[in-house]
Amino acid sequence: MWKQFLSKLPHKSSKSINASDSTPNHASSNGLNSGCSIQRTTSNGNVASGRAAATVKRMSSAIFPSSVVAGIEPLLSFKDVPNHEKPNLFISKLNLCCVVFDFSDPNKNSVEKDLKRQALMDLVDYVNTTTSRFTEPMIATSCKMFAANLFRVFPPNYRSGSSGGGENEEEEPMFDPAWSHLQGVYDLLHRFIASSSLDAKIGKKYIDHSFILRLLELFDSEDPRERECLKTILHKCYGKFMVHRPFIRKAVSNIFYRFVFETDRHNGIAELLEVFGSVISGFALPLKEEHKIFLSRALIPLHKPRTVGVYFQQLTYCVTQYIEKDPKLASTIIRGLLKFWPVTNSQKEVMFLSELEEVLEATNVAEFQKCMVPLFRRIACCLNSSHFQVAERALFLWNNDHITNLVAQNRQVIIPLIFPALERNSQNHWNQAVLNVTLNVKKILTEMDEELILACQTKFEEDEDERITLEEKRRMKWERLEAAAAGQPVTGNTAVLVTPFATPAISATLV
Repeated sequence: MWKQFLSKLPHKSSKSINASDSTPNHASSNGLNSGCSIQRTTSNGNVASGRAAATVKRMSSAIFPSSVVAGIEPLLSFKDVPNHEKPNLFISKLNLCCVVFDFSDPNKNSVEKDLKRQALMDLVDYVNTTTSRFTEPMIATSCKMFAANLFRVFPPNYRSGSSGGGENEEEEPMFDPAWSHLQGVYDLLHRFIASSSLDAKIGKKYIDHSFILRLLELFDSEDPRERECLKTILHKCYGKFMVHRPFIRKAVSNIFYRFVFETDRHNGIAELLEVFGSVISGFALPLKEEHKIFLSRALIPLHKPRTVGVYFQQLTYCVTQYIEKDPKLASTIIRGLLKFWPVTNSQKEVMFLSELEEVLEATNVAEFQKCMVPLFRRIACCLNSSHFQVAERALFLWNNDHITNLVAQNRQVIIPLIFPALERNSQNHWNQAVLNVTLNVKKILTEMDEELILACQTKFEEDEDERITLEEKRRMKWERLEAAAAGQPVTGNTAVLVTPFATPAISATLV
């Protein structure tokens, strides 16, 4: 069988090829030359006609690129050829691996698939062990092979939650049937870029902006294994090719913009953010204006999509990295959180409160004072939430010593903002756990400044009395208006005040 497969490879010799009648056995799905089939030949010792030889040669050229180096069999091992021939063998194996097979049928081209997988393993071993520089033809052929195997159009997403922002927690991940080959190609690409044998000055000519853009498009893959490989490769590209760094940041920003403001769907946001977490930690100080714009225009709006939970951990890490780099950005980040604060999504609100705690823990007093009034107005609303997890998570902020110290230093402003919410909780909240934590927070605030708490208590009672009085006046005013309207005759276009039916009467009618 090996002889049969090797007999199809093109050779330098122009002599006629000895072969028997060829019969088609399997068809390959070639991304470069679709519709070509692999011919297997068996030799019975007879010399075929010149037409048959030409046919076999044409079929070989259709399956394996014509740039295979003459005289070097791609399936030879690197240890079986002298050192000066190894670059040629490397290129021959790369050309063989440019053939893309159809994996929808596992029994189709099984022998050829195994040979390609073995060739990929040989290439990986060579890249790992070689100490000589990659030549420009080796780099060019490598990039051609990577493009032929990796750059493809994904099928339309057919899942019911097509409006989602990526892979949801309830959904089973989808795995690419061609992963046995894709994994080898990704492994080779990773080791190829990381290798010290790759000269970045030459490599950047082939791993260019177009290559990087198409690589970034693959992050939308449904297969989590592929996204994991891409994450590592993108990080290596960012470190290896410094000239491409601004372009990579801009291209990733555009992916975020498109996700937030247009499609509301992308599978690789978490992986991209994970890469940028390490990128942000390496930013030089003082931060460039470009990096601050990336925070305000790309990262903060990522809190808007309803599927933020898929990438929330990575997003929080990126945001906190910015504060560690420049503490003056804390107030900008907090205002951004308040801008996109969820109103009807309780689970998302709990996540925002968790991120807020991490941000506040890295915030100094000066930045805290810039945004504490709108911040604690929002926290007061969370304290009064009917969803017990939201109220409880907001109360747990006082378990953080740094936040408690910030509140203590600014208690004259903050306590009057949150005391009414705490008092309403202690009187009316339905959840016992929330009631208990509310009493503990009130105790902390009382120990902080008892006189201020008493003043707030008096003010709260006065406000409640005033509210009850206003409600009573409003009710009496409406009663007078209803009585006056009932005594007026209905003529022409006169508005009519209709008294609503009582709920029991409606229920009785429906029954």
